Amino acid sequence: MLRGWIKRGWQDERAAVAPTVALALFGLIAAGGLAFDYARMAALDTELQNAADQAALAAASQLDGVVASTATAELGATVRATNAASQLVQNLAVFANDGKAFGVTLHATEGVRFCSAFNDTIADTQTACTSTNLDADAKIVWVKVASRKAVYALTPVVALLDSGDMSAEAVAGIGAAICKVPPVMICNPQEAGGNTNFNVGALIGKGLKLVSNGGGGWAPGNYGYLNTNGGSSGAPGIREALGWETPPGQCLPETGVDTKPGVTVTVTDALNTRFDIYDNGAGAGCPTGGACPPSVNSTKDLVRDPGNNAASCTLGTNGWKEAGSTSADVYLPTTNQTLVAQGMSPPRAMGYPRDICHAIDSGAAGACGTAVGSGIWDRDAYFAVNYGWMTASAWQTNTNTADDPLPSNPTRYEVYNWEILHRGETVGGRTILGQRTIAAAGAGNGNGNGKGNSGGGGGGSTLSAHGSPVCGPIAGYGTGTVPGGSTVDRRRISVAVVNCLANSVNGSSTNVPVETWIDVFLTEPSINRLRTQAGDIYVEVIEEATAGASGATAGQVIRRDMPYLIR
Repeated sequence: MLRGWIKRGWQDERAAVAPTVALALFGLIAAGGLAFDYARMAALDTELQNAADQAALAAASQLDGVVASTATAELGATVRATNAASQLVQNLAVFANDGKAFGVTLHATEGVRFCSAFNDTIADTQTACTSTNLDADAKIVWVKVASRKAVYALTPVVALLDSGDMSAEAVAGIGAAICKVPPVMICNPQEAGGNTNFNVGALIGKGLKLVSNGGGGWAPGNYGYLNTNGGSSGAPGIREALGWETPPGQCLPETGVDTKPGVTVTVTDALNTRFDIYDNGAGAGCPTGGACPPSVNSTKDLVRDPGNNAASCTLGTNGWKEAGSTSADVYLPTTNQTLVAQGMSPPRAMGYPRDICHAIDSGAAGACGTAVGSGIWDRDAYFAVNYGWMTASAWQTNTNTADDPLPSNPTRYEVYNWEILHRGETVGGRTILGQRTIAAAGAGNGNGNGKGNSGGGGGGSTLSAHGSPVCGPIAGYGTGTVPGGSTVDRRRISVAVVNCLANSVNGSSTNVPVETWIDVFLTEPSINRLRTQAGDIYVEVIEEATAGASGATAGQVIRRDMPYLIR
């Protein structure tokens, strides 16, 4: 019986799978545990990488180049970036179960590092990074977060195995755009003989003679315009961008710009509104849809007949014009010397003059052979003409005011700002930025004193030179804008400097690298003169254009920076 029972039990197949399941259960649990713990480890890796990415982006947003200042207690870019990486974004590591708090922190010794440059083609991050600790040089940030562990919870050996230390790192930089500036570009005037660098420091205070390319190849010293993808199409859109107080269109990238054809006289007419010139009639010269006020200091080398009212706001015989029709009338220099050194009398009217080497005939000895001037301009003649201060000692004494004294060799932009500060005041017996009445050509030298006194002798119609706007009110744009914290300087603009030869730039080039952006001072309106063409633009270099540049005014350079991940 027993043998039969055993035989039947042996042959009975009911519940035969149970032992198989029991034996397989160990493998199934192990596989499930591995899957669960691997998922935890992968999720932790994602959390750590997200934390590194966000910390790097937060840090990069602070890399504005601002240097720490003990005088103002201002924190430098690198300190603010480090603080942002650790404090601005809160990251949690909920998949770490190593007994530490949920928060992700920076690595104790390698948390934040800065690079002046980063070569993303190099796999090794440390080698790719050109390390720096200087606020001004920090362009890239490299962030590493502290290590965390995922302790295995469901594997066969419970809590005795873990993922090991897991960390993550990220590299981020910042891309900048410049907004609300006239879309002007110049071909690097220093590009020659294979040189593509642009030394801003060597040009501060020097004049740049910028000319249109006339439809030919673009060369150092040419200027052109940039495409902002806004406003009207063609030349009308450029006129809007040059003339309007708030230019239309999108922000321009700090590098990688697109050029736009349209260098015509009708375009520079809009630029001239900044000088109180409204060509083609009062209210004209400014495209419909925007405001084109002049600067409160509209000093220029042109005069007008005040009896012509609105018509005298245009360019031409009945409007703004030179004080005479010959070199003798306007007293142009003939050699690379000041007018006093040449024994010449000052002209009847004078704006901020060009560097002398650009003011003389291009074929004369000492004339500048490139777009870059010498920085030597006739200060003595300027103050003699506009204020009657006939010697260097006279104008240096009178401009040595307590609140804002001029240096002994001021730039044109420094004189411009000094006059704005003291506009309407009587200094040294002269009214700053006042109206000066002169006699027409052939009527004698009418060197007025800035208080409305007539010039001497002879017949001819009476003309006036003006330091402050007179056409702005006629054109409906007021008496001129005063540069300041909330008002843009209408005679200071930011321009892109590009290497036109190296990049084969033309009127419709795309993604052109920008060597740098600079701020320049518009010294004179663009018109046909005895020695200039209407397509010429003359400027003085102020400084490199940066956010918060010294003297920059509202809207002059509005940078919108966007951090981005590199690695």
